[in-house]
Amino acid sequence: MKTASVIKIAIITLITQSIQAQEIKKETAQGDQKYTIENCVNHFDLNKATKTKVGYQYWFGDKNFTQESTLKMSIVEPGKSTHAPHHHPEEEFFYILEGTAQFFLDGKTVTAGPNTSFYCPPNAEHGISNVGKTDLKYLVIKKDLK
Repeated sequence: MKTASVIKIAIITLITQSIQAQEIKKETAQGDQKYTIENCVNHFDLNKATKTKVGYQYWFGDKNFTQESTLKMSIVEPGKSTHAPHHHPEEEFFYILEGTAQFFLDGKTVTAGPNTSFYCPPNAEHGISNVGKTDLKYLVIKKDLK
């Protein structure tokens, strides 16, 4: 057998084994989780929120509970940002509930208020800041690349 053929077969075998391992891992992870009406309904509780240096965050569905996407509510004090503009491989979706946000995407900004969404594609430099006089409250939906 030629070397190129052996390499092709080895690569195909590795890819196939990797896909099968990912499927087994996904099935095992899903099988271990017990979803009930009690743990699938999550009422906001400020006492269970995590304090941050600019406000707080509350996970309605984190990566340890969900199978793919996470849902978080962030509250940011006036004039502050959760962090500097950044990028990551996951896409992210923001939805403004209250306050005034300034969205940053690849060097440009837009200011918006409640009932406005902001989609950030994978690997795009992005950020969100509170440019209003009241707390900024928004939801973040992010795919978890396990």
